[in-house]
Amino acid sequence: MESIILFSLVLILLFIGLPVGISLGLSSILFITFFSHDSLSSVAISLFGAGQHYTLLAIPFFIIASSYMSTGGVAKRLINFAIASVGHFRGGLAMASVLACMMFAALSGSSPATVVAIGTIAIAGMTQVGYSKEFAAGIIANAGTLGILIPPSIVMVVYAASVDVSVGRMFLAGVIPGLMAGGMLMLAIYVVARIKKLPAEEWKGFGHLIRGGKEAGWGLFLVVIIMGGIYGGVFTPTEAAVVAAVYSMFIALFVYRDMGPLKGQTWTNDQDAPHARVGFNGTVYGVSFFLVWEIMSFFIWADSETITGGDRAIWGAIMSVALAVFYVYKRASQLEQSVGTCLAAGLPIWGRNLSMMLRGFFPSLFGEESRKVMLEGTKTTIMLMFIIANALLFAHTLSAERIPQMITEWMLGVGFNWFTFLVAVNILLLIGGQFMEPSGLLVIVAPVVFPIAMELGVDPIHLGIIMVVNMEIGMITPPIGLNLFVTSGITGMSLARVVKAAMPFVLVLMVFLVMVTYIPALSTALPYSIMGPEIVQ
Repeated sequence: MESIILFSLVLILLFIGLPVGISLGLSSILFITFFSHDSLSSVAISLFGAGQHYTLLAIPFFIIASSYMSTGGVAKRLINFAIASVGHFRGGLAMASVLACMMFAALSGSSPATVVAIGTIAIAGMTQVGYSKEFAAGIIANAGTLGILIPPSIVMVVYAASVDVSVGRMFLAGVIPGLMAGGMLMLAIYVVARIKKLPAEEWKGFGHLIRGGKEAGWGLFLVVIIMGGIYGGVFTPTEAAVVAAVYSMFIALFVYRDMGPLKGQTWTNDQDAPHARVGFNGTVYGVSFFLVWEIMSFFIWADSETITGGDRAIWGAIMSVALAVFYVYKRASQLEQSVGTCLAAGLPIWGRNLSMMLRGFFPSLFGEESRKVMLEGTKTTIMLMFIIANALLFAHTLSAERIPQMITEWMLGVGFNWFTFLVAVNILLLIGGQFMEPSGLLVIVAPVVFPIAMELGVDPIHLGIIMVVNMEIGMITPPIGLNLFVTSGITGMSLARVVKAAMPFVLVLMVFLVMVTYIPALSTALPYSIMGPEIVQ
């Protein structure tokens, strides 16, 4: 009876138009006040505990990293690299859009951010070369959902916090399903492209592919830092989020220069002599290799008793100098200049850029565009944390009344096994995902189904990935599918047209959901092999 009253209160408040966070919190307070023996002081304790939850601290920093990486320059570089990789297949531009969404998902952890950043550029590009606007919009709406499946994912952090499992294992568990979902969407596009005879881009050779990778490399290296740092034991997922935020800020402001006072300022210009540019580029490759080497070698040998930091630095310096000299030597011979002349001529370019960066350091950090990024990130964080805090209060009320245990006993009593239980979970989440924001729904449902899953022998990490995939599909199903609204906004299409365009590819994700649900190894193989199984206390 208690569970019926509590859930009825939530539904009534939702149907009269109150926001999700207020509906969850107010229903919990009303239930505790009038129907429960629990004290109202538990409300304050629960809300305070949400603000002190260490795992949830990762959310604002991942949001800030996403905001800085959502600049048009980063998205454009990823799209160019994706086109160079798969654009020569029939339907290649559409496939490249999916691949770009997969790469951007690994930087942002947010589905709406992925749709906006990639969709704004990719949809216009597809329509220009002959794709229908509906086809392009349907692809981006679906591929954008990978933002919460491919790690790092904000929704995975929320799940881990709500049921107290490892964020690191959740991130690892999302790798294979994320790549698989993207691959299935690309395969579906290729089949449709062969049938409809969609155009293919010209293959421009491996040189074009390498140039595309080089331009996108600084953005994609964020993935290496996050995943390498976590699984190399250098920092926790929450600390990784802080590192990601700082790195994203530096790359956007000072390396790519997509925003701030340095926006539009190139590292070299037309006034620089050709041999000076060669010398500068050579030293850039050397310095870049040294930085990457130092980071990667630290992840690998940080705990080594025989290889010291000095040893790693010496090896890195030797290889970096060799790389720089080799590059300059190959290019200098074509200009009939010596290696030393080119390297010396490149030093003034370094001086000019370092001077610009020093003068623009504080204006970049505290300028209008940075303040705007921080403000938008703060708004998103407050919205999510308000929902999560109230959802955790709701989960506390459920636990205090032993509602999950009662549901577990009922399901076991009527003969549910792990197979039928997962069917029920998918149906519940697919319906709920049509009406609620993913993080809020997940924090409500996870504490209820988690004890049942543990009783039936379902792996907690596997359950988390199933829930995340359901959240993906919920973001592209009406009436409240967030990706549908975002896609409608960037294309100017009506919501009905976007829904119609997205539905064929939703069927692909539904097949994918069935595979993830009943092939646990897709989710558990990688985390088990690297970190071992999750032990639930």
